[in-house]
Amino acid sequence: MTKGLDPRGPRFAAAVTSVVLAVVVVTGSGWLLAAQAAVFAIGAFAGPGAAPYGMFYRRVVAPRLAPPAEREDPRPVRFAQFVGLAFAVVGAAAYLLGAPVVGMVAAAGALFAAYLNAAFGLCLGCEMYLRYRRVVPARG
Repeated sequence: MTKGLDPRGPRFAAAVTSVVLAVVVVTGSGWLLAAQAAVFAIGAFAGPGAAPYGMFYRRVVAPRLAPPAEREDPRPVRFAQFVGLAFAVVGAAAYLLGAPVVGMVAAAGALFAAYLNAAFGLCLGCEMYLRYRRVVPARG
């Protein structure tokens, strides 16, 4: 197996995430946002390939596509999952605790980031990771 991540996988996951988060913003469902937080948590702690959308992409979508021209480092994507997790946890807690405006702002922020990735390939969390690595180089 080739090391690295098929860059189309995170974009697929971002598209699915965008749909879920759009439903959250429209319905104000704290429970759906909590479920999305769980998806982010799996991606953050176990890696993007272990998250449900990543597994679906790898098992169902990727076999129908040509192999990727290149692979990418999964660390920035994993960091982006942590960022999404933070927004989703804040939003879900806010919705469920009766602060729907805070919940909507957090969900809309996550939706904006997911949509940028899905539509344009711009991963804000990945960019944050890369900028951080320029300032604080990896050890070892």
